[in-house]
Amino acid sequence: MSYAVIKTGGKQYRVQQGDVLRVELLNAEEGATVNFDQVLLHGAGESVIVGAPLVDGVTVSATVRKHGRADKIRIIKFRRRKHYKRQQGHRQHFTEIEITGINA
Repeated sequence: MSYAVIKTGGKQYRVQQGDVLRVELLNAEEGATVNFDQVLLHGAGESVIVGAPLVDGVTVSATVRKHGRADKIRIIKFRRRKHYKRQQGHRQHFTEIEITGINA
C-alpha cells in the first residue's frame, strides 16, 4: 500500500488511498476532483522517496465530500478580582476530502 505526505493549508498530512480527512477550506465544489501537487514524501512498501523539498512527478488526487464549520472554541481572558473578562468564539471552516489515488 503506497502512502504520501502532502502539504495543504499550511499543514502536512500522511494520506493513503481511501482516507477521509478534514483540511483547510478549499475553493472547490462538492463532488469535484482536487489534485495536490505539493508532495513531500512518497512511500511504497520498503522504498521511500523524500523530496527536497518536493517530490517530482507525484500527485495526489482527492474528491471533495463536503464543506463545513468545525465546533466552536471559546477564547477567554480573565483576571480575578480586577473586573476584567474578555470572551471570544471561533469556528474554523473546513473541507472534507476523500483520497482517491496517489499518482507516482
